[in-house]
Amino acid sequence: MKKWMQPLALVLGLMPALSAAQGADPAKNYPIRPVRIITGSPGSTSDLSARFIAQKFTERWRHQVVVDNRAGAGGIIGTEIAAKSAPDGQTLVIGHIGTHVSAPSLYKNLAYDPIKDFEPISNLVSSAIVLVVHVSVPAGNLKELLAFARGKPAGVNYSTPGGGTSGNLTGELFNQVTGANLVHVPYKGAGFALTSVASGETQVSFLAASTAMPQLKAGRVKPLAVLQKARFVGLPDVPTSAEQGFPNLDSNVWFGLFAPAKTPKSIIIKINQDVVAALRAQDARDTLRAAGAEAVPTSPEEFGAFVQSEITKWTKVIKAAGIKAQ
Repeated sequence: MKKWMQPLALVLGLMPALSAAQGADPAKNYPIRPVRIITGSPGSTSDLSARFIAQKFTERWRHQVVVDNRAGAGGIIGTEIAAKSAPDGQTLVIGHIGTHVSAPSLYKNLAYDPIKDFEPISNLVSSAIVLVVHVSVPAGNLKELLAFARGKPAGVNYSTPGGGTSGNLTGELFNQVTGANLVHVPYKGAGFALTSVASGETQVSFLAASTAMPQLKAGRVKPLAVLQKARFVGLPDVPTSAEQGFPNLDSNVWFGLFAPAKTPKSIIIKINQDVVAALRAQDARDTLRAAGAEAVPTSPEEFGAFVQSEITKWTKVIKAAGIKAQ
């Protein structure tokens, strides 16, 4: 063989191997190093979701999965970091209504697009929203609460973890559905909102069952309704809003898992399969239920459609109520 042909022959000889490598399934050896799951502040339901699934992944993958808490702006700061991360499955993020539904309507300069910049993997957990009142409020159901509110010319206040949060959106949905005129009082976090209504500083709050459970058990707040169509197993004696004549008063808190856009489909499928397997286990359901939450695993396609439906639903509420970022 002539010397000038030797390099060409070498390249041609390597082409089958290169093609095979390029066609290799990236999920086959996934993960190749520790994975991080970005979430919001420690102690939140988002943090609970992240730590729960991180533990399950660590057990299944035999690779460390770490929780990276990025507090600030209701989870938006951490979500921005995730959007800019490499699309290799090594960085995942917990998303929720505040980061993937209300944020585009509230923040004109949002640094990410919740649909275009992420791949939905699966919903993880859902927690019923419970309408709770201070123990001094003379109401045992929704109609009595409305009568109480109408008798207060100065208005009745409701506390939330902040503007644009599930509690705020649900409170404004309540006003729109019932004709009430509850006044929004935002706090910096769910814990502060709960403390406010438990102390009587505010009269009403719309909180995730997982957040409200400690004060409910202590008897410092009263539950008037679970805002969904079916009763919540963690609070079986609390009637639903639908049972009380308000079927359109339907809201919950959810936390799902996302990856940066362009993460290989095979990696998304692998992670999804492991999420579903972990959350369908009875011990997982029991653990989450004790904390006031329900496991709600889905396919990537189902989760993506769900997020889009949530955006459509809550954008209407935000515009009608004129909700602004705090």
